[in-house]
Order: sequence, then structure tokens, then C-alpha cells
Amino acid sequence: QVQLVESGGGSVQPGGSLRLSCAASGFTFSSYHMSWYRQAPSKERELVAFISSLGLSTNYRDSVKGRFTISRDNAKNTVYLQMSSLKPEDTAVYYCKAAGTMEYWGKGTLVTVSS
Repeated sequence: QVQLVESGGGSVQPGGSLRLSCAASGFTFSSYHMSWYRQAPSKERELVAFISSLGLSTNYRDSVKGRFTISRDNAKNTVYLQMSSLKPEDTAVYYCKAAGTMEYWGKGTLVTVSS
């Protein structure tokens, strides 16, 4: 019973901050690379941030560099996405993804950035 459960989404004003969490269970979390993806209305799902299994390497799409930080706590089986200086174009459903022997996806959490 593999599960990835996102939380922390909500509505914020431009310039605000949110921290998303993804709690994993049912697999060996520390053996899996983790990513955050997002999908805005009428757009394709896109990679936002990546973190390797031990948390030693990270990558971000250009549009979020300097604003978003991905991290993980393998003891808690949780990956995070700290989002700052949010912009309306960050509005999307954010999904947690695990990649290793298998590939797993969470159901997503909605982030809305508007005034």
C-alpha cells in the first residue's frame, strides 16, 4: 500500500510563502529520488524541483530558482518544497513523485497565488 500524501497547499497573495509536505509510506523512501511537479490549468505537467535519494543533489527549473527550495528528511519519510516570493504563474496543482525501482505519484495539492 504505497502512499504519497501532499499537504500545505492553499491560497496566498503574490510575494507570499508556502511550505508543501509529502509524506511517503509503503516503500523504502531513502532509496528513491523525489521530485515536485506542478500542473496549471490547460498546461502540461512540469518538473519543478528534484532531490536525490540521500538529499545530496538538487535541481530546479529556471523559473523557480532562488525562490523554491526542495529538501527531505529520510528519518520522517517526508519531502518538502519551501516556496517563497510566489507569483500568480506559480498557481497550479503540485504533485509529489517518487522514482526508483517503481514510480509513484501523489494526488496533488492546490496552490493558488492571487490578490
